[in-house]
Amino acid sequence: MTNSIVRKLPIGIQTFEKIREGNYVYVDKTEWVWRMASLETPFFLSRPRRFGKSLLLSTFEAYFKGRKDLFKGLAIERLEQDWIEYPVIHLDLNAKKFDTGEDLIRLVDRQLLVYEAIYGSSDADETIDDRLFTLLRLICEQTGKRVVVLVDEYDKPLLRSFHGYHDYPSQSQKANHEVLT
Repeated sequence: MTNSIVRKLPIGIQTFEKIREGNYVYVDKTEWVWRMASLETPFFLSRPRRFGKSLLLSTFEAYFKGRKDLFKGLAIERLEQDWIEYPVIHLDLNAKKFDTGEDLIRLVDRQLLVYEAIYGSSDADETIDDRLFTLLRLICEQTGKRVVVLVDEYDKPLLRSFHGYHDYPSQSQKANHEVLT
């Protein structure tokens, strides 16, 4: 019998931090994370369901928060020289079933409240998009840095609203589309 290190498979674990701290097997894609982040351009990542989007966003979140400790031994450790911490807004739209646009607004509202408690808000803002723009402005003013916005499960509200082709687009699809665009 050989002496080997047994590493666990990260079945059901979708956060980079848990995988790294739990010593789970991790396929190093951090060189691509670094390359994408270095371009300073917005990215829209469209990949099939269960294809690692949540884990990738979690990796980006750790990177932009400057969590150098989590990247020890990975490609990005040798590539990144500065490890600058940026403010991150991470919105997750996977929390519930969306039957109406109001359901989606409530979910985003609850998530924005967490960040507004830290950075502030404006009573003049009446809509979710107004609140988000104000929040981004306040974070920039307070930190002097650009804000990273990560939206996970962006497609969930639309996918959950499908009721069949006979009613396309359904009222809930129209409502969710209005909130998301």
